Amino acid sequence: MNKRTLYLECNSGLSGDMFTAALLDLGADEAVLRKALASLPLDGFDIKISRVKKSGLDACDFDVVLDAAHENHDHDMAYLYGDDHAHCHMHEHHHDHDHARGDHHHHHEHRGLAEILDILSCADLTPRARELAEHIFTILGRAEAKAHGATLETVHFHEVGAVDSIVDITAAAVCLDNLGIEEVILPILYEGTGTIRCAHGVLPIPVPAVVNIAAAEHLNLHITTARGEYVTPTGAAIAAAIRTSETLPAAFTVEKIGLGAGKREQELPGFVRAMLIHPHSAADGDAQDTICKLETNIDDCTGEALGYVMERLMAAGARDVYYTPVYMKKNRPAYLLEVLCLPEDAAAMEQIIFSETTTIGIRRVKMERCVLKRRLRA
Repeated sequence: MNKRTLYLECNSGLSGDMFTAALLDLGADEAVLRKALASLPLDGFDIKISRVKKSGLDACDFDVVLDAAHENHDHDMAYLYGDDHAHCHMHEHHHDHDHARGDHHHHHEHRGLAEILDILSCADLTPRARELAEHIFTILGRAEAKAHGATLETVHFHEVGAVDSIVDITAAAVCLDNLGIEEVILPILYEGTGTIRCAHGVLPIPVPAVVNIAAAEHLNLHITTARGEYVTPTGAAIAAAIRTSETLPAAFTVEKIGLGAGKREQELPGFVRAMLIHPHSAADGDAQDTICKLETNIDDCTGEALGYVMERLMAAGARDVYYTPVYMKKNRPAYLLEVLCLPEDAAAMEQIIFSETTTIGIRRVKMERCVLKRRLRA
């Protein structure tokens, strides 16, 4: 049975609220999300879920609405980019940098990782959702600590420790868990250029936390010519925590599409597109697929033993098994054993070869192949 697979297309970057909105659009249960967020031991926020237009397309919008004491300049273009950029149509991204909560910093917004983990431990979350939220914050913590010369234990989240970021990350974890997604394909994150203002001052884009996450977690970045910040630290941390692959299958069908809207109006469209997909495999009868070939040289096994190995490999699902006579060192007669199998079956095939033959090494190579579609007729 195929695992539930999500393909995340981040051609306008990624942020926490965009990601959550896309998953809500895919069908994540709003009631489950509201119940989880209401259980957080935090005050000063409400959430609003609505429909908006982005590039003329209907998209879901997830908004963490803060009260006056917690409000920030997150979507204030003149503040974020300077007055000379105020006229530019800059795009979203709930900016995790606290953009700077103006001049009204609150001590409870500068939390450490231990305090945030305590908040998550008090919330009514499934074990998987809590573990994912903790993982996202840990990735963020390492990146912020590296940027500011601190340690994971001493770093304080001036921005991502704020109420809206805690809510965004919790919401992202709850929705992913609620949809039962097991595999996430995320090939690349598109980012802009320039500078942006935050609690610490003016920072280059991509901001240091995003660059640190990309380096530590091997995320693929593509820097566009668009001015502005498109990937937030929260977005990068979510991407790093959930990604299981960066490569799309050669062919797949799309079950459902979700669009998550950003808040800022910028040059790029301002939404993330999430798709639930069904990858095709060789069993689906595709015209093209990937096969794995295993091979090993054997010069000290009996014919009976080799025949038995072939039977075991075929019974275990090998697509084909064959022997080729070869001459090895000192002109010693031997056999080259070759096995064709699905990539996911390779490990089981290798175990059979190791246990039933005298070989001490197996070569493995993935190969693309083109096959005719077949059917049985009486």
